[in-house]
Amino acid sequence: MLRMSTLFLRTLREDPADAEVPSHRLLVRAGYIRRVAPGVFTWLPLGYEVYRRVESVVRAEMNAAGFQEVHFPALLPREPYELTNRWTEYGDTLFRLQDRKGADYLLGPTHEEMFTLLVKGEYSSYKDLPVSLYQIQSKFRDEARPRAGILRGREFVMKDSYSFDIDDAGLQLSYDKHRAAYVATFTRLGLEFVIVSAMSGAMGGSASEEFLAPTPVGEDSFVRCAACGFAANVEAVATVAPPAVDASATPAAHVEQTPASGTIEALVSYSNRDFARADRPWSGGDTLKNVLFAVTAPDGERTALAIGVPGDREIDPKRLEALLHPSTAEPFEEADFARYPSLVKGYIGPSALGAQSASGIRYLVDPRVVEGSRWITGANEAARHYYDFVAGRDFTADGVIDVADVRPGDACERCGSPLEIERGIEIGHIFQLGRKYAEAVGLKVQGEHGELITVTMGSYGIGVSRAVAAVAEQSHDDKGLIWPREIAPADVHLIAAGKDTANFDAALALALELEGIGLRVLYDDRTTVSPGVKFNDSELIGIPTIVIVGKRLADGFIEVKDRRSGERQDVALADAVATLTAICRS
Repeated sequence: MLRMSTLFLRTLREDPADAEVPSHRLLVRAGYIRRVAPGVFTWLPLGYEVYRRVESVVRAEMNAAGFQEVHFPALLPREPYELTNRWTEYGDTLFRLQDRKGADYLLGPTHEEMFTLLVKGEYSSYKDLPVSLYQIQSKFRDEARPRAGILRGREFVMKDSYSFDIDDAGLQLSYDKHRAAYVATFTRLGLEFVIVSAMSGAMGGSASEEFLAPTPVGEDSFVRCAACGFAANVEAVATVAPPAVDASATPAAHVEQTPASGTIEALVSYSNRDFARADRPWSGGDTLKNVLFAVTAPDGERTALAIGVPGDREIDPKRLEALLHPSTAEPFEEADFARYPSLVKGYIGPSALGAQSASGIRYLVDPRVVEGSRWITGANEAARHYYDFVAGRDFTADGVIDVADVRPGDACERCGSPLEIERGIEIGHIFQLGRKYAEAVGLKVQGEHGELITVTMGSYGIGVSRAVAAVAEQSHDDKGLIWPREIAPADVHLIAAGKDTANFDAALALALELEGIGLRVLYDDRTTVSPGVKFNDSELIGIPTIVIVGKRLADGFIEVKDRRSGERQDVALADAVATLTAICRS
């Protein structure tokens, strides 16, 4: 039994100053976590109980699926990550350190290399496979901007598992088993979730899906199609390119003076006034703006990249990051422009870009820039733009890049219907890694006929500590947290209200009876705290069933409240154990 009089717990009436999202605010106020440093938190007793229950559900479902648990150290040597080049590719995200002899180590951000080397050291025959191994382990990533409490920290706990098979058919079976285990896990945790197509990013590999918990504060945007059921992370959405256009009747390109055209809106307004087209008004989508980036490779080499997108769109940094990984991109600064004096800032057009241009800057365009499409774009002269500048006739890009922002109403890549956009928290991600890591470390087994076969792998992650915050985001109200019973720190929050010692005696007796039949009880036995404070704390802490032993005890009744619905009922004290058992075990 947990007694509030001795429990290491202090609830707070005010929100923490740095809290940006409900889970962060409520987990701190309710005494579940405390901040140690940016992105680093301590679990307090109630919080650690919730975390352990989440971990227990994850472990139970992994074991039920036939996966085997191992445990690696968090402190890892440099050499395995050199084999895959991730010592360099991870860049500043990696926590690096040296021992007293000067040897390089890292705090593990993920463990693909270690799992692969472990299997290589133990298995050598196709008869040993398939096998799936997992661990539940702390991970470390030096996030530039840790935020949102335990949703995006520098230290966090993940369940990461890896499957090892001799062929792609076996990999698909392992992938499907993990997918089913994840569905079972998140269902038990009481999470609403969506499975979306995703990009593999730093992990590499082919097939990839994310499990997202929909919430307005989620860092990930995803699309859904109500017509066909398609769902994808925005990084994995493919733009539906329009068909090529017959430009034979389009006037020849011409350069015009465009004063006071420093924005797309101003340029469109000016163009419709002085250079109106016959078929319809010009719009922002008829302009082609060209954005310049400095791209930095993991080895530090910097190159320039120009991206052309319709003027009514912006470049999505996350989509760009996903496509360029492991390189990073930053918008051109003054120093970058200084290296290309031929470019006229604010009026850069396709004529000044591309491998064959004087600048030599690589030029990629949005999929909407199709053959024959007609554009207003910069003429690389101050206050001057090209009109009727036709793709394929007047300019040619070096390639296509799909990084413009995705918007509600954009066409579904599968059926063409309008897309809806929502936000969510990534709680799980599964990948078909293929042979990338096996090839890097030389993981081969002897086949049935004596041949050497490179093992194919899958990688599967669940954010265990993040799942606590995700549940909190989905399960709260304006009064506090509302935990699903599966992971709540107790089954019953029992309050002895008032000053009458009979209330405390009856509450303690009931607590002992409930504990005796296996229910977990948080007993508020504080004698120096008012009933109002006790009631407020019970709402804030969020145990699913609240029981009040107070003024109704004189008539032989206690009050039982459902934290989620708010429904209350008077229950005869004689029936309390049976009623609460039925509620808690239903």
